[in-house]
Amino acid sequence: MCDERHTRKNSLTLRSGEESLQTTNEAALTLVRQPRSGQPARDTGTSHAVLRRVAAGELGPTFRLREAEPVLAFGKQDANSAGFPRAVEAARAAGFAPVLRLAGGRAAVFHAGTLAFAHATPAERPTRGTRERFERTGEWLVAALRRLGVDARVGEIPGEYCPGAFSVNAGGRIKIAGVGQRIIAGAAHIGGVIVVTDSAAVRDVLVPVYEALGLDWDPATAGSVEDDAPGVTLGQVSAAIVAELGTRYELTDGDFDDETLALARELEPQHEISL
Repeated sequence: MCDERHTRKNSLTLRSGEESLQTTNEAALTLVRQPRSGQPARDTGTSHAVLRRVAAGELGPTFRLREAEPVLAFGKQDANSAGFPRAVEAARAAGFAPVLRLAGGRAAVFHAGTLAFAHATPAERPTRGTRERFERTGEWLVAALRRLGVDARVGEIPGEYCPGAFSVNAGGRIKIAGVGQRIIAGAAHIGGVIVVTDSAAVRDVLVPVYEALGLDWDPATAGSVEDDAPGVTLGQVSAAIVAELGTRYELTDGDFDDETLALARELEPQHEISL
């Protein structure tokens, strides 16, 4: 948590080419699209940095969408488990980099067939809007996936990994996206992962990881978008998300400024696992 008290400002300064963009429109949302970075802990540190800077009024509402890579994101509960060292070892043995996640929840999987998103917004009283932010995220995510013919629904499937009431499933059969939230004084962060392809990779790594953590789950509940809508690609899902967000916000493409990137480097160690 950030202990500082912040004043909300509806302004945003991001680098877009050589120009700086400033907006005071509350419906405005800056969209930052990124390829795979090869720096998993830095990726989480970037989301953390954006949250901090939004809380401080130095950035406005920001939505980050990126292609992921093999990462096993552990939560605080996982890190306190007696089986955590074995779980980390199992993740690494499967080729997944372990990191400590920013939002709450249990161990979640990212790989090359997934998309990761992070939405940071100013909030004067962030605890009061927790459920509303979850609901709003579920609405746009379901709407985006339905554009592609996916039978997307919000709701937890019994036995799913990293269970949550606002998980997104396909047809009430398989979990295809997970959502988590982190709030600090002055801002809130909603982050998630959408499994577009290769659900087998999720199952294969989580079986030994969850066994080490002592967590019960049903591997049959782990699915992907392509399991419900064959042929759908990462690019199509990304485009559908942007299109759906465009119906709800005034989107502007941008990139992170030097101050945000510097803070991300500073926060990166908080998300590294050195076991």
